Amino acid sequence: MTIRVLVADDQEIVRTGLAMILDAQPGIEVVAQVADGRQAVARARELRPDVCLLDIRMPEMDGIEATRRLAGPDVADPLAVVVITTFDLDEYVHGALKAGARGFLLKDAGPELLVQAVHAAAAGDALIAPNVTVRLLAAFAAGGDGRPAAQPVAPLTGREEEVLVTVARGRTNSEIADELHISLGTVKTHLGSLMDKLGARNRVELAMWAYETGRMGR
Repeated sequence: MTIRVLVADDQEIVRTGLAMILDAQPGIEVVAQVADGRQAVARARELRPDVCLLDIRMPEMDGIEATRRLAGPDVADPLAVVVITTFDLDEYVHGALKAGARGFLLKDAGPELLVQAVHAAAAGDALIAPNVTVRLLAAFAAGGDGRPAAQPVAPLTGREEEVLVTVARGRTNSEIADELHISLGTVKTHLGSLMDKLGARNRVELAMWAYETGRMGR
């Protein structure tokens, strides 16, 4: 099954490069390239791609607002969004994740990570790259927005706490299973329970909650 991708970036050389990398992959097709956030929203609503790859700094409408309109909590049928940024734009990435993005990449992440992020988003998951996401989430937690983190609807079990921490450290499901000596199915069960208890839509939001509640500093 082919993953259909929309690429939005105001820099033509970046936009073209991303599209070339993705089009060269089996099972991935770039169905649109646009240069600003307003076009991204319009084309995404028209084409309903499997994944929208959005730059954060764009004219007309930035990637955060575009993400909110395509994947925000008030969107009835949200699209999968992965944002692209540079490491010095932490606050913008945080805003995009809060707006509903399933993950993010640095522009110099490389083809392999780009492809992984697209596959993860298309599968309903979110890419958490340990060398990037962990540092960003820690920075978000240190800054904070002054609001207390949401409380779980039911207390987390000890095992759920362990799974939560490994997710926030950027582990994949397979790595979590190996690290905690449990089956892959059990990992998925715990992740589902965590999302239900915390009202999280994906593992990025789980990781953000772990940092916001100080679990990664213990």
